[in-house]
Amino acid sequence: MAASDYEVLDERFARLPCMTANVHKLYENCHWAEGPAYFPAGRYLVWSDAPNNRMLRFDEASETVSVFRQPANNSNGNTVDRQGRLVTCEHGTRRVTRTEHDGTITVLADNFEGKRLNSPNDVVVKSDGSIWFTDPTYGIDSDYEGNKADSEIGASNVYRIDAQSGQISVVCDDFVQPNGLAFSPDESLLYVIDTGRTHGAHNPAHMRVFKVGDNGALTDGRVFADSTAGLFDGFRLDVDGRIWTSAADGVHVYDPDGTLIGKVLIPEVVANVCFGGPKRDRLFICATTSLYSVRLFVNGAKTF
Repeated sequence: MAASDYEVLDERFARLPCMTANVHKLYENCHWAEGPAYFPAGRYLVWSDAPNNRMLRFDEASETVSVFRQPANNSNGNTVDRQGRLVTCEHGTRRVTRTEHDGTITVLADNFEGKRLNSPNDVVVKSDGSIWFTDPTYGIDSDYEGNKADSEIGASNVYRIDAQSGQISVVCDDFVQPNGLAFSPDESLLYVIDTGRTHGAHNPAHMRVFKVGDNGALTDGRVFADSTAGLFDGFRLDVDGRIWTSAADGVHVYDPDGTLIGKVLIPEVVANVCFGGPKRDRLFICATTSLYSVRLFVNGAKTF
């Protein structure tokens, strides 16, 4: 494999992967692998297998996989906050939770203005401690990765949880199906994916970008990139602001100027990625049934 694992579309991509480093499959037998989150203190990765209602744990030192949590409330997106705690979007319970260091679970959000959330999908934590998450309907559309139900809110929004007050506010309400989201390294920009195409051929399949104000307000929203292969889903940024996003044929890499510069080719539809390893230079890739990883010459943006 090696060089055949990559597609160079622009010379700016050629120096990012080690062309002699293979993409490694670390685990298989998931139904839909999603939401990877890396814990540097323990050198392990947690990810979701929503249809199987479980979360799995990859130990980087021993390269072994074990069950982290089952049942897991059809968990989907995960992240690590600035205190090293797991933050999880749960489709089955329609909530966002935090797993404390002692293993207890704190509910961070399960409703907005008295109406139940749809099915929180992906989540990021800003350096000020605020928690931002998307709330499409995938977990209530059927019983496959949640529990079929009607939307009480009647919309799919992007939300922010204030770090001090815990107050939940809508930061963007014009998405069809908001999905993955991530901040630029300096947190001046927020990128959000809309996978509305799953609910109609006329709906968007793109990534948008917004300016982030000091008060959490999003302004100057625009389309950053349209998907060229299937749908974007989850994604992360490296230290130089490049976007490494999931797609149907692998991981697509975009320069901050919006140019698609290259791909990490994966033989399954990719759902999400995250950077890990002691130096944040290992890209973990959740792709349909499997967990993959590849070593890079670039480091992920620091988020923990």
